[in-house]
Amino acid sequence: MKTLRYIIITLASVLLLWNCEDFLDFRQEGTLPTTGIDYTKSENIFLSVSAAYAKLRNWGAHVFPYIGAFEIASDNADKGSTPEDNPEMRDIDNLTFQPTNGLINSLWTGYYDIVSGANYAIHQMPLFVQNLQNKPDRDYAIQCQGEAKAIRAYAYFNLTRLFGRVPIVDTVLSSEQLASLSQASTNELYAFIEKDLEEAIAVLPDGYTKEWGGRISKYTAMAIKAKVHLYQSEWDSVASLTDKIIASGRFRLLDNFREVFSMDGENSKESLFEIQSSTLGKSSGDAAYLEYGYVQGPRGNSPANMQGWGFCTPSQNLIDFYSARGEIIRPATTLLYRGTKTPEGDSIKMSCTNPVYNGKVYTPSSQNRWVYNGYGFDHNIRVIRYSDILLMYAEALVQGATVPLTCGLSADNAVNMVRNRAGLPSISGATLQDIWDERRAELAMEEDRYFDLVRTNQAATALASKGFVVGKHEHYPIPAAQMQLNPNLTQNNGY
Repeated sequence: MKTLRYIIITLASVLLLWNCEDFLDFRQEGTLPTTGIDYTKSENIFLSVSAAYAKLRNWGAHVFPYIGAFEIASDNADKGSTPEDNPEMRDIDNLTFQPTNGLINSLWTGYYDIVSGANYAIHQMPLFVQNLQNKPDRDYAIQCQGEAKAIRAYAYFNLTRLFGRVPIVDTVLSSEQLASLSQASTNELYAFIEKDLEEAIAVLPDGYTKEWGGRISKYTAMAIKAKVHLYQSEWDSVASLTDKIIASGRFRLLDNFREVFSMDGENSKESLFEIQSSTLGKSSGDAAYLEYGYVQGPRGNSPANMQGWGFCTPSQNLIDFYSARGEIIRPATTLLYRGTKTPEGDSIKMSCTNPVYNGKVYTPSSQNRWVYNGYGFDHNIRVIRYSDILLMYAEALVQGATVPLTCGLSADNAVNMVRNRAGLPSISGATLQDIWDERRAELAMEEDRYFDLVRTNQAATALASKGFVVGKHEHYPIPAAQMQLNPNLTQNNGY
């Protein structure tokens, strides 16, 4: 069971400072009053960083719009729920979305909300360094600034994948300045992201004690950076970073695939980055949970704490893909069928609206203790797992990386570690398609698939039935609401 409490408890005094809705409002958060913060007290250092972590639970960034843009739009998932429920999500599923789509606007505001929180924390830390007397305290403030930079880099990585070109905001600006910003190019954004991550890696610790599990470590920042380079086909950098993570010996694949997605498996040796969600052991009232699991829970199930909205349901395409590969272990966890009973003893009733649900967000009834619904409120989002590191490493080697390595694994070794855990036989001479297929099988329903198809140039074929248009659907449209607020923004191709 999860023990993490500090990240989400210490934010209470800071969270009240933030309340944002649109492009201009959330950027103004950088001007938050600092009255009452004593920069001579080391116990105050983590407050603003904790609030930046809390921003990761933003609805737009990591709940409903997130599952739509990163997974439902792909061939892994369907919209789910009922046919008439949420036309905007239906448009994302069908790739018929327009700049006026509110869910796409929520992605923009959600990730910039994270940027705002991170910027605030980043600019607070020098004030502590100036006022603290003890060097260990000053060093801790610099470390915390590194955490905030990694959070900002992660938010910008998703903004870049989603929209291609967005403004860079790294300081406090007036409303007039904000409304006059132009978009940075994709190359400029990646350079900005890499700089943040390089500076974070230089100051972050290798890991934390158990009670601080879930905080961003040096290896978290390295994993994010490896993925940033993956999307730029910079194979030496991908190989070097993933090699260091593997050679550290700090991570491993859990023996049981199902355990990875259980509450007991949260912040495990397989995890490099998770978004933390918790009811804090409460049954009602305010808590630091997100509804990522709830919006994907079985629709129409009972009891009340075993049901959700039923969105993001595994597609028949994914089911057929698993079947053709002879997969048993991974689909047993990934696919949660109605009319079945889980190994933990919960019934998914035949009365449920959809035939199958996302089993990776399943949480047993005994752990859903919120008095009203509450399905999956304690379920963390697995953002980067060790299996992803192994598969990125393998892909870099097959793509021709020549950088010196120390972990001792070949591409085949790395792929087969993932395959063998899934009960599949080893292969030799792994091809790019082997690795890409392994990514799909391993990371299905984890918000990786859509942009994996885009970056590997498979989207036009895999999403042909949805009408994927090359030169258009690689990115989402710049939201119309943001273009109204800032006339200097230019629309992406095809919208």
